[in-house]
Amino acid sequence: MNRRLRKARPDRGVIVVDLGGTWVRVAASGSPQRRFRARTPGAAHLPALLARLWRRWRITRGDLAALGVASRGVWTPAERRALARRLRRFAPRVVVISDVEAAYLAALGASPGVLLLAGTGSIALGRDHRGRWARAGGLGALLGDDGSAFAIGRDWLRRPGANSLLARRLGRSSDAVPRIAAYTPPVLRRARQGDREARRIVREAQHALALLVITTARRLRLRAPVTVSWAGTLMRNAGFRAGVWREVRRGGLRLSPVAPRAQAASPSAWRPLLERPRAV
Repeated sequence: MNRRLRKARPDRGVIVVDLGGTWVRVAASGSPQRRFRARTPGAAHLPALLARLWRRWRITRGDLAALGVASRGVWTPAERRALARRLRRFAPRVVVISDVEAAYLAALGASPGVLLLAGTGSIALGRDHRGRWARAGGLGALLGDDGSAFAIGRDWLRRPGANSLLARRLGRSSDAVPRIAAYTPPVLRRARQGDREARRIVREAQHALALLVITTARRLRLRAPVTVSWAGTLMRNAGFRAGVWREVRRGGLRLSPVAPRAQAASPSAWRPLLERPRAV
């Protein structure tokens, strides 16, 4: 993370962007509090979306202390700097971190534990009592995202007896990943209703996510019971989440689930980050 942050001026606002694989969420501090949610434009088209939003909200660069962006697919310092440079016209200070880092800080703050993020994609991020970090997953739809909404939708579309023409058409679309992930809610519903194939797919997803948690906790040698929290649309499903925790316990890891303190797109959760530089 950027180590050169200065303390944000309290008389100016903060805007936070949560740029996920399917949705983008924008939240502004101050009165009135403003919120925006839409299909993700991706990092390439984020500047155009913010320009429209700034005009709609009648915000200028001078009205803000900082803009925080939590983006999927942004991890290295070079990737963060590149996106921050493209967004400098929107705020005096721009802080770019990965979506899972933002989710961890919002959910657990500086406490040790593991954050499991499962929405369109999937990743686990852990921190120990010394402030060291470890991650598992997060390799994207092509190489990873096991247990994610995309993985569930993909497995449903390629199950025996599925519509192969539909699967082929979706797989070739420019927005294949979010469109395939959108099949997950019906699969979860079918699983609850007893559909054997849907239940198999859901169990496999829960097992895959459990492995991410177990791998991360063991890399950091976290002391049991391990504090775990969650983020992402898939993990907000209480029944699905309970199945993940069961799989974690079956894998031999004692855990203590805690609800996230805040959402990643929450200006209040970003205040400590803006005022006290951290490293991840």
